[in-house]
Amino acid sequence: MLGQLFPLVLDAGCLLICVTLWSEQSYGLFGQANRRPNIVLILTDDLDIAMGGLNPLTKTKKLIGDTGITFTNAFVASPLCCPSRASILTGKYPHNHHVINNTLEGNCSSLAWQKSQEPQTFPALLKSFGGYQTFFAGKYLNQYGHSDAGGLEHVPPGWSYWVAMEKNSKYYNYTLSVNGKAQKHGADYSRDYLTDVLANRSLDFLQYKSSYQPFFMMVSTPAPHSPWTAAPQYQDRFNDTKAPRDPNFNVHGKDKHWLIRQAKTPMSNSSVQFLDDAFRKRWRTLLSVDDLVEKIVKKLEVRGELENTYIFFTSDNGYHTGQFSLPLDKRQLYEFDIRVPLLVRGPNIKPNQTSQMPVANVDLGPTILDIAGYNVNKTQMDGMSFLPIMQGKVNSSSWRTDILVEYEGEGRNVSDPACPLLGPGVSECFPDCVCEDSYNNTYACVRTVAPSANLQYCEFDDNEVFVEVYNVTADPYQLNNIAKTIEQEVLEKMNHRLMMLQSCSGQTCRTPGVYDRRCILTIKHLDFG
Repeated sequence: MLGQLFPLVLDAGCLLICVTLWSEQSYGLFGQANRRPNIVLILTDDLDIAMGGLNPLTKTKKLIGDTGITFTNAFVASPLCCPSRASILTGKYPHNHHVINNTLEGNCSSLAWQKSQEPQTFPALLKSFGGYQTFFAGKYLNQYGHSDAGGLEHVPPGWSYWVAMEKNSKYYNYTLSVNGKAQKHGADYSRDYLTDVLANRSLDFLQYKSSYQPFFMMVSTPAPHSPWTAAPQYQDRFNDTKAPRDPNFNVHGKDKHWLIRQAKTPMSNSSVQFLDDAFRKRWRTLLSVDDLVEKIVKKLEVRGELENTYIFFTSDNGYHTGQFSLPLDKRQLYEFDIRVPLLVRGPNIKPNQTSQMPVANVDLGPTILDIAGYNVNKTQMDGMSFLPIMQGKVNSSSWRTDILVEYEGEGRNVSDPACPLLGPGVSECFPDCVCEDSYNNTYACVRTVAPSANLQYCEFDDNEVFVEVYNVTADPYQLNNIAKTIEQEVLEKMNHRLMMLQSCSGQTCRTPGVYDRRCILTIKHLDFG
């Protein structure tokens, strides 16, 4: 196993000579390589923050959150796996990286993506220009390994060591690409449970990597994505836990887009039981993620590398279980789907910090490059580095105030035989004919977080050009769409800002949002009833 993953270790003499030569040549460009920080990014799959997704992760909160900074307003550029992961890797909004859904036709790990975007991802820049040794383990993009896109032999540029799962999240009976060679796994817990396999691979990397170069490690877990298969020792945990009965649970979205309004309210008892069971299963899978985090942190500590390592913990999107009577999914514009956990520890980050400043997953790449000493302005990335926030060098008055969220809906060309009355154009339908997506569930939002405003403005690309607006301070569960009560002038300014962000690229996306104070005051005095 180690020979496959770390072939250079087999010839230690050659490795030492090569690394020594590389190190001597690179000092002049990058300073002392072994003094630059190491970086770890742990990416979960479908982990929410709004419904208490961090609650089972007690060790993660202690080892990363309590020793560093927690961002309470971290958002994704798109609440779906592949577009969101593409935004993380490229630092770009979906309208610039062109990944629109989880299909090959939607540019997910397509040949076009591989040619146009993969060479400019932040890991590629770290390896090529920063001299970092890089390691990937886990879920990459939903269509990775597809026979029409290079198969498992394709190893994206920028990765020194590559252990990627074929296609979408599983816990057993999956295939890995180990540096371009297929490795099949079965259903034996001790050998095959994917979260544990990723943990062990990560520990192997930390043990056998070069000590002469800084490293970047990205570990992308399947949890808590379906099929929600817990490790055997955790299968009986949280038996009395239910999905949170927040004010937006099992209520009708009366003033929302038609897709939300079509949800049956109240939900059937069988639907509620199903989503409660799914909620428990999700939490159980997270206990193995908590173990993975602990193992990585302890390994870094034993090796004397922890104090010089940044560790990021986040998710590709949020999730919902019963909000607005929608059973299970993550494709909607609301807080539960677009807001994610983000915890970071590392050098010069004081412990027990909390930041309310808005950050997005397009900012992860720029931040990691900034940590490595790379000039983000030399890239085409839309995001901006939040390293100054973590180091206490910037305050809310000088940070940008808004973030773009984009989603392109999907629908079937034919009617679902089980739900003929719905007609064509919908998808992700449940047995009681509640559908979670449609081709005109296509929207773009400006999510504003400023010292005096906490707002969301969204437009749908449908026949109505339907608009939803929320004052999240006054209405944290987004029960009341205030689009029809807000002043026309405010709507026009929000529309203008949205159009600007939808056409932005690179540095034009990084400018602080200029939000008219008069608009904020107008919104504050509206009747939200």
